[in-house]
Amino acid sequence: MTSVSRRYGPSGGRFERPSGRADVALSAPVILMVSGGADSTALLVLAATSTLDIEDGRGQARIARERLHVLHVNHQLRGIDAEEDEEFVRDLARRYGIPCTIRRVDVAQIASRTGDNVENAGRELRYAEAARLAAELSDELGTPRSAARILTAHTADDRAETFFMNAIRGAGAAGLSSIPRRRNRIVRPLLDRTHEELCDLLRMRGIVWREDATNEDTRYLRAYVRHEVMPVVRARNPRVTASLAATCDILSDEDAYLTSVAARAQRELTRRSGEGLVVLDAARLAALDVAIARRVVRASVLSVCPAARLEARHVASVLRAVAAGEGSLTIPMGVSARVRHGLLVLRARSEVPAPVAAWLEVPGRLTLPDGRALVARLLPVPAGADPAELARFHALEWEGGSVLLDARAAGVDPSRGGRLWVDVPHPGDVLCPLGMHGQSKKVSDLLGEAHVPLEERALAPVVRTSATGSIVWVAPVRADERARCVATTDRFLELSLVSAS
Repeated sequence: MTSVSRRYGPSGGRFERPSGRADVALSAPVILMVSGGADSTALLVLAATSTLDIEDGRGQARIARERLHVLHVNHQLRGIDAEEDEEFVRDLARRYGIPCTIRRVDVAQIASRTGDNVENAGRELRYAEAARLAAELSDELGTPRSAARILTAHTADDRAETFFMNAIRGAGAAGLSSIPRRRNRIVRPLLDRTHEELCDLLRMRGIVWREDATNEDTRYLRAYVRHEVMPVVRARNPRVTASLAATCDILSDEDAYLTSVAARAQRELTRRSGEGLVVLDAARLAALDVAIARRVVRASVLSVCPAARLEARHVASVLRAVAAGEGSLTIPMGVSARVRHGLLVLRARSEVPAPVAAWLEVPGRLTLPDGRALVARLLPVPAGADPAELARFHALEWEGGSVLLDARAAGVDPSRGGRLWVDVPHPGDVLCPLGMHGQSKKVSDLLGEAHVPLEERALAPVVRTSATGSIVWVAPVRADERARCVATTDRFLELSLVSAS
């Protein structure tokens, strides 16, 4: 569903790029997000006639009129009321000589397609449209996109309500710090003012505003907090809005500090990263203070998949696996987390590599699609040694990640070498697991018993004597009994699954 855009100049006609004015060309745009309600109407009036702190280092200051641009997003949810809101904002912008852009988006249709609720979908779309308009205007004016400002009309009341909303949902410091004063280009210059103060300002100037009937519907969480929770809390503490604003500022500052500490720790712990992949040092992650470790895991998961539906219980599960030194789980929206061989591997499921199907030269090395490698070597059996005992101790030392097999039994010439075929499990694959004295088992059952994550089982490396031959090793789970070392073994075939270097 594409949005419909209309841009209007202050005289009511279509907006045209100003030309030949250096003061405009060198001034970054300031986008005012105006719905038509009291708060956003007051934002427009104050931006046009008074001073605001837009966090550009000047503090409270007048904003050059030519920098201002109004954005109104019509969600197409309220029929004629939405059309009247749009007309009201257009007329108000014209009254103050500010260009206005109208974007129409069918939020209900988009929410049904994405599975999101209408409230969240509308918020995401508003910010997306604001970012798009800021980029367009920056390009037109020849100013850096990062210098643009997007102003929203959030107030101290909104901040208090958001605090309680996040507390009801369950949130950490970031959620309880509520609405930040600034996030990148987005600035909220009215956070120290209450809704009632802004309404009084508009009444004194004889300016009307639009009321949204859905703001009274307590089926929505914000409306429930506004009309059911806040009156009870204010009865106990009439200054609760100011008290919560101070609390939110403290939490916001502390959250910013912990975020910077966690970001530094994340950089130090990262062993490998790429599109849809992050590999962390699990041992060092386990040694971190839990407050920092949680943030490292959260940031790493979201870097792999920004849309992941990450909850506190998912982070806790990842940290339990890290503490145990092994384990795996899947996070909703498609992130797999696996702890093995001292590493925490976070991978977006859409980024799972294609299955391998290639020859492994003996001796030689085969790099797998996930970055690991299979290494094959031929080794002599030391004089007087028991090949079977050496093979057993080797497997214990390497915890299955490397095995010693009888080269001849594995189909490799002990003196000249050869090659083995490497692919993935096939339906109906069977092997005789080493140590089970000739009993057969399905490879799928073997992988399940070894707790290999379901999404990884179809990609497990399987080493065969040939493309249609018998299985030698399911790496790194179990070798086949028929390739085991015996007293007469005179040449070892060493197969190892190693991490990417």
